[in-house]
Amino acid sequence: MLKAGPSQEEIRQHNLGTLLRHVHLGGPVSRTVLADRMGLNRSTIMALTSELTSAGLVREELPKETGRAGRPSLVVRPESDRVYVLAFDVAVDRLVAARVGLGGKILDRREAVRARAGADLDDVVEVLAGLARRIHREAAPDSICVGVGAAYCGMIRPGDGMVRFGPNMGWVDQAFGAELGLRLGLGLPVSVGNEAHLGALAEHERGVGIGFANLVYLHGDVGVGGGIIVGGKLLDGDGGYGCELGHMIVNPYNGRPCGCGSRGCLEAEVGEQALLDAAGRASELVGHDGIRAVVDAAGRGDLAAQNALDRIGDWLGIGVANLINLFNPGLVIFGGMLRDIYRGSADQVHRRVAANGLVISREKVQLRTSVLGNDVTLIGAAELAFSEILARPLEVLARTTS
Repeated sequence: MLKAGPSQEEIRQHNLGTLLRHVHLGGPVSRTVLADRMGLNRSTIMALTSELTSAGLVREELPKETGRAGRPSLVVRPESDRVYVLAFDVAVDRLVAARVGLGGKILDRREAVRARAGADLDDVVEVLAGLARRIHREAAPDSICVGVGAAYCGMIRPGDGMVRFGPNMGWVDQAFGAELGLRLGLGLPVSVGNEAHLGALAEHERGVGIGFANLVYLHGDVGVGGGIIVGGKLLDGDGGYGCELGHMIVNPYNGRPCGCGSRGCLEAEVGEQALLDAAGRASELVGHDGIRAVVDAAGRGDLAAQNALDRIGDWLGIGVANLINLFNPGLVIFGGMLRDIYRGSADQVHRRVAANGLVISREKVQLRTSVLGNDVTLIGAAELAFSEILARPLEVLARTTS
């Protein structure tokens, strides 16, 4: 029996979402370019943009300069100030909340310090909800929140935002998504993702990874997380817990103990504590400030700091070589505190990749740092929050405003 193809209405809804996604990710774009990108005729594009304009999701205007004779093609822009999501980033040392407009523009951003105090679900939710309330008060009266997304530094159960395991803060089976949703009181579910997975998606869609179908993203906080894009899609694993790159074993025999209970994990050998210990600075600064202090000292000729970075860079290079051999990515991205560690140990990382990476797999791979900076996981959380309206724009908007 032949399976029926999509109906005209399904095709229309798909095209509305696709067009909105082009405008959201690519910024202002003309009707002509949209027609070329989507493979649709101009009258269809006009009808789609008219619907999205009537819904208040985009606006159309004449281009500032055309350079061509004849009637110019209207430019379609996202309604960034009217349609927004709330995005949250829960890292080991900080809590961030933001209002992010359609198109990816951060309209308002608030940050608070997070103490390293163990399982602190109630405190985290209370602080984030307080930041969100202040952000909400500053939003224009006619603006609409269409989604909520959060990045968390741990293993997240897909669907309900349960933190199954957060080794650096002792979170085990904490109902983060549900509790935050209740405390916010917006009537919107909170979509939660692993911070490194969301960082990979953010860099792939908005950062240095644009145009790469296959990439590896390594994110450093206190430990190391990772996200892998294969064929343009996130590799998530059978239960959604894939790509725990920081718990790849690189030093099994005399490795450092890891918060996961194992020894010699990549994050144990290259994480914050490993670098500070190697540099003899364990009693000084911690977090990003501590990492930058070591890297800056090495740049000034401090021998202990240079030796520490060489050691950490060697272990990092071993991990990267393994990932290159396994996944043959076109790009490896270093984010979070690994941006600074890679900055101070790039030569050692490259030497290890050259020594241990398969020639065919490494011959074209690029090693780069994140261009989205400290907001990479926050931007990933925002994209998670936008995902539903980008898939079904008019349906989600109607539900949100009803």
